[in-house]
Amino acid sequence: MSGGGTGRPETPRDRDPWRVLINVAQIPETGLHREIVADETARKLMAEVAELREVISAHAEFDLQPKRDGSYHVTGQVQARIGQTCVVTLDPIENEIIEPIDVVFAPPEQIPEMSDLVDDAEEGDEETPDPPEPITGGFIDIGRLATDALFLGIDPYPRKADAVFEQQVEAPDPENHPFAALKALQPKQDGKKPKS
Repeated sequence: MSGGGTGRPETPRDRDPWRVLINVAQIPETGLHREIVADETARKLMAEVAELREVISAHAEFDLQPKRDGSYHVTGQVQARIGQTCVVTLDPIENEIIEPIDVVFAPPEQIPEMSDLVDDAEEGDEETPDPPEPITGGFIDIGRLATDALFLGIDPYPRKADAVFEQQVEAPDPENHPFAALKALQPKQDGKKPKS
């Protein structure tokens, strides 16, 4: 379960805490709807990989739609509740994540051609689509897709709603103001009032 002794930290791609494989050959022409819920083991692994206190719940739903060119358009969303630590107070807090998913999966041999289309679109004015993900061994891993979206939605600096950074405020020193130095340069009065 370690990073293979490479000395580098593991990334979500090194392990797949939540795997749910869909065989593309079994997706009907009309499309397929799937809802998945992460079990306790998957949630513990996700928390470990993402360095969270815990993943309390994780649920995702997907619509997989086959296209004529052999690719599959996958849309949906992941919803999760995660336990984090407030960066201000260090108190435990819970955050809700809702992340949309919109990805195209294509056979690996089509990816270079489809990536060229993405590059061409970048040169135009229209919104650029993301390059497609490869279909691996005839399967789409919607669990990994949900995990990646969940990790994307994590706030790296979570804080409680009422938490504010307290700055130390000291009473101003009467001798420490912009004109204190000028005052020190003035000749001392001997207590006598100036002659009028």
